[in-house]
Amino acid sequence: MSKRYFFPVFVFLMLILNACASSTVDEAEDVIVADTSNQVSNVSKFLDAKKWNELFPNRYHLSTLEDTVFKGVARQDFYSYDAFLKAAKLFPLFLGDGNDSIQKRELAAFLANMSHETSGGWDDAPGGMYQWGLYYIQEKGFPKSIVAEYSDTSKKKWPPVAGKSYHGRGPMQLSWNYNYGQFSEAYFGNKQVLLDNPDLLLQDPVLCFASAIWFWVRDQYPKPSCHDIMAEQWEPTAQDFAANRKIGFGAVVNVINGGLECGPNHSEKTKYRYGFYQYFCNYLQIDQGPNAECSNQKPFGQ
Repeated sequence: MSKRYFFPVFVFLMLILNACASSTVDEAEDVIVADTSNQVSNVSKFLDAKKWNELFPNRYHLSTLEDTVFKGVARQDFYSYDAFLKAAKLFPLFLGDGNDSIQKRELAAFLANMSHETSGGWDDAPGGMYQWGLYYIQEKGFPKSIVAEYSDTSKKKWPPVAGKSYHGRGPMQLSWNYNYGQFSEAYFGNKQVLLDNPDLLLQDPVLCFASAIWFWVRDQYPKPSCHDIMAEQWEPTAQDFAANRKIGFGAVVNVINGGLECGPNHSEKTKYRYGFYQYFCNYLQIDQGPNAECSNQKPFGQ
């Protein structure tokens, strides 16, 4: 299926594709914006609220074992199934290609990565390590008094605002001013909304999930989108094949954190990302598919 582009009914955006062959993430090949008119998502073919509760019993602020950072925060089901489904409808490209098997693998890959990024579990955690996804709503250790470490002033199109922290927030830990700016433009039609107030991701669960799905469906030159990889829409180049980058979950890991988690000297924690993928594939009753690891791959751009 060819790439699709969606535009919100409430705003008209003039979107210009930057053709510069740069590897920076703020010069993505594709511009993906939220489609507020869409009312369906294939998510509901595979998940409902009951299954969601089974998969994420320890999600943010619902676990019986709470981190001290949650003290004083009102109890709420922030990472609810309903919020996830509403966010998925904004991006019909998500689970929008291929047959049920392909869509199940894409869903398993997405759930695995967001669980790994937000996990509060450990090897001997109650119920098992893989039932602790969505435990955190933002990067551990934040907010901090020093906020400049996620601000890149060289990105002139998405300038950071003084005093604002662009640390990881949400299921995919949206980070850096240029990603907040791009997502803000995709969701609100205005880059300044989230550049001025990045904490909105911690206040609106649909917006929070949408940041993760937006990241998932967009290309980041020279990286393909995670969606295109799992939906088997990506066509690896000769350079990709030479670097052992092929369609499969391993290439998704490479997109998200290839510099640390791919190749022979990868992080020890990568095994948990693979473990989450196996866990969700088992739950959805689908095999992992080929090339499920990236230990023999070079990071994108090499």
